[in-house]
Amino acid sequence: MNVLDKIMKPKSIAVIGASTKEHTIGSDIMKRLQEYNFNGKIYPVNPKGGIIEGLQAYTSVLEVPGEVDLAIIVVNAKFVLATIDQCHEKGIKGLCIITAGFKETGAEGAELEKQLLAKVREYGMRCVGPNCLGVVNTHPDIRMDGCFAESLPERGNIGFVSQSGALGGGILNILKDLNLGFAQFISIGNQADVNAETALEYWEDEKDVEQILLYMESIQNPANFRKLASRISKKKPILALKAGRSAAGASAASSHTGSLAGADKAANALLQQSGVIREYSLKDLFATAKVFANCPIPKGNRVAIITNSGGPGIMATDAVCEHGMQMAKISDETKEKLRSFLPSAASVKNPIDMIASAPIEHYKQTLETVIADENVDMIITIYLPFLGLKDIDVAKALMEIKAKNPQKPVIGVFMTKSEFFAKLSDMDVNMPFFMYAEEAADGLNRLNQQRLWMERPEGKIPTFNVDYKKAQEIIAKSVNEGRAQLTTRESIDVLDAYGIRVCKSGFAKSEDEAVTIADSIGYPVVMKMTSKTTSHKTDVGGVRVNIQSAEQLRAEYQDLIAKLTEKGLLEGLEGVIIQEMVKGNREMVCGIATDPQYGPMMMFGLGGVFIEVMKDVTFRIAPLTDVDAKEMIKSVKAYKLLEGARGTKPAQMEQIEETLLRLSQLVHDFKFIDELDINPLLISEKTGEGIAVDGRIKVRMAEAQEALNYHCKDGVCACGVN
Repeated sequence: MNVLDKIMKPKSIAVIGASTKEHTIGSDIMKRLQEYNFNGKIYPVNPKGGIIEGLQAYTSVLEVPGEVDLAIIVVNAKFVLATIDQCHEKGIKGLCIITAGFKETGAEGAELEKQLLAKVREYGMRCVGPNCLGVVNTHPDIRMDGCFAESLPERGNIGFVSQSGALGGGILNILKDLNLGFAQFISIGNQADVNAETALEYWEDEKDVEQILLYMESIQNPANFRKLASRISKKKPILALKAGRSAAGASAASSHTGSLAGADKAANALLQQSGVIREYSLKDLFATAKVFANCPIPKGNRVAIITNSGGPGIMATDAVCEHGMQMAKISDETKEKLRSFLPSAASVKNPIDMIASAPIEHYKQTLETVIADENVDMIITIYLPFLGLKDIDVAKALMEIKAKNPQKPVIGVFMTKSEFFAKLSDMDVNMPFFMYAEEAADGLNRLNQQRLWMERPEGKIPTFNVDYKKAQEIIAKSVNEGRAQLTTRESIDVLDAYGIRVCKSGFAKSEDEAVTIADSIGYPVVMKMTSKTTSHKTDVGGVRVNIQSAEQLRAEYQDLIAKLTEKGLLEGLEGVIIQEMVKGNREMVCGIATDPQYGPMMMFGLGGVFIEVMKDVTFRIAPLTDVDAKEMIKSVKAYKLLEGARGTKPAQMEQIEETLLRLSQLVHDFKFIDELDINPLLISEKTGEGIAVDGRIKVRMAEAQEALNYHCKDGVCACGVN
């Protein structure tokens, strides 16, 4: 038995802090448990004893005569620890601590919460809260409303986790109007013990919970969340409203990848890689929940539209196509059948326009006929009020057909008065209804998104043969010299050690050495300064391109030295890198930025000078799977350039995917890498390869020193790498 069953499926509940005083939490929880007809025993606990809500109250939980599965605690914060001790003595394993006054109040409260969790762990209990609204289970065998929301919960198939108690309460109050119901609800509050991940795992095989909704302000353990959610979302939809989208709190970063990243992009990448459908408003969250509550997952993305008005039909078509779904090709057999009863003025092509005079019978016959068409996966049925036809009668007729044909999603779009939707809230509906066609298309898109995720292969994290020791030695040299920022040459050498295709190049400390290297590579070449003090080379004229001869190279070298001398930057100069001149006008970028909470994030997109302006980039949390790498490349608008637009040579997609996967391995092996940019990753006109033309790596110094065994002896400090 899962210990969480003691909280979510209790046979007996002690309300510690139960009260006779009206409009207190201790009173309201007692009332809700009784009003919702809890199927087990309720034991009110109050130091004064007496009768509370018609039940004998006990002065201590230790006086309760029977066994207790769940203690709902609403006493003052200063008494909570002693109460937990008593619960342990009584043998109670489930706690729901409504009481506030813990880490949300500051350092003193945080210390109290730390002690609370220590006791919970020591006693082998599970705890929801503290500082929460409570828990609900609407199953007929349980009927537990263990929270203090104003309204009683509505029965449904949703498991809902809310980090905000007030928000959860507000939602419980409007479930009837939303035409939705919960199977279970957990207000996690400060999530000292039970959090969103606990709920996900608990509901994974819970048949009563057919979809999971999350309201989150933070994700405590991103790696564990990803592992759980990516597995569970293959079985049932997970919808999330993740608050805190602003960039505030994201660490300042000097790399392109870092500056384009941010906490919300990290959260978005994590949810995407976990198969979680992210919504950005409560309205959208519950609109999507309504669709999943009443629709099966479709077999494909082909949509048929049935309407009694041309305009909304066209608008619905636009919305379907904008989501990348297909307008279904209606079969000849279906068209023939439709023509047999629809008027000659009707259109039997998709969208199927029955015209304004369509009676209820035409709605029923058309829907029956279209559902039977094997070319159709999903259906939108649009109604506008004409000729005395009643909206609620049409809705009932559609629901009758849907009940007989549950195998395909059907969504109703009823452009009618709001009273219609109020009537629906009193009915047992079996299909979702919306006011506008765009909302219906959004819903079908979410169903299709879930289908694609469930069909998506798991993906593998490959391991490549790399020269780890060489990369380690290069990084250790920089760390030994107290440099968090590797030089360009060091950065490129690390990339090369990890098998990433870099330009043929050589390092020169003098003009003559530069010419010798260029002669061996072959002209044209590029010359780049590499400095321990200057990271953005272009700002100081440190990059010279398309050098065609030894004479030109000498002139460019002399000019570079003169410019650096003039700006007082010569002292940091290590030398110059001479590189092959790769021809290509398709410049991509890939890189790594570290989010304080989510860890290393991989970026891929359009690079070069356009990166900050166009921001055509995508992010994923490392480690990447091969499927992640493929999706990253395909998800940017610049993908069309990579495919070979206007006669250019198609890029080697597999080689670019491998570049991303090798970077993912690099940041896994050296977890202290803070930022990394390859900009540009130039697509060769000749071969289609993605070639790292420039590289930039920065480490977190303290972590790097620890990982590389940096130590000092007799005044000499160095990394102790093997």
